[in-house]
Amino acid sequence: MAVPPGGAPQLDSAKMQAVQDLEIEMMSDMYSRMTNACHKKCIPPKYKEADLAKGEGVCIDRCVAKYLDIHERVGKKLTQLSMQDEDFVKKMQG
Repeated sequence: MAVPPGGAPQLDSAKMQAVQDLEIEMMSDMYSRMTNACHKKCIPPKYKEADLAKGEGVCIDRCVAKYLDIHERVGKKLTQLSMQDEDFVKKMQG
């Protein structure tokens, strides 16, 4: 797969669709895990009211913000490590 100068490799439409499907699946999984974790942490098992209490809403907001922040940090670190691995492989081949 040829890599244009300063850019990502060009993908054919089938590979691009596979990448998009995988990204959707990963985001759906992340959303599901976040929902379950924050619900378990912030909302008691026995509901007293149909609506969220103020404390529950604040807890959910903070939980989601932390979850998304950590998800972003991990993604950046994995990207960084992947790039280092690619550089290492190029050095070993060249």
